[in-house]
Amino acid sequence: MEKQERTVKNCFKERAISAQFIGESIGKHQSKTTIGAHQIFLGQVRADFIDGKEVVAIEYSTYEEMANRVFNEIRETAFTKFDLVCMHIYHSIGVVKSGEICLFVFVSSAHRKMAQQAIEFIVEEIKEKVPIFGKELFADESHVWKVNT
Repeated sequence: MEKQERTVKNCFKERAISAQFIGESIGKHQSKTTIGAHQIFLGQVRADFIDGKEVVAIEYSTYEEMANRVFNEIRETAFTKFDLVCMHIYHSIGVVKSGEICLFVFVSSAHRKMAQQAIEFIVEEIKEKVPIFGKELFADESHVWKVNT
């Protein structure tokens, strides 16, 4: 049976991803009784020190249409590679303060190991392939472009 390609979703949320949104997303899966495991990754903005200055926020920017296509490719690959029931990816766009959530990846599968392997794969693919740019902002209003590690 040939797998149907899913529609390209908008994976971006304005500003920080709220705990309420995350909780509601998890809650919606209680009726899906084929799921035996969920795995969640939350990326949070750190208050790093760069050249003696503390990062107070990161301003994320991207060309959304292109980035959403890359997110979709990652989703399709993950659904092919892992036996997942569902997957959600959300990334912030705009200014996200230190301590706030900027990336929410949520996968569900029948078994825990599959969910664990999938989340690791997806997060690494996002970091490597999705064209999202972060400008680290300091309290003195200066900034530096973020380098992913």
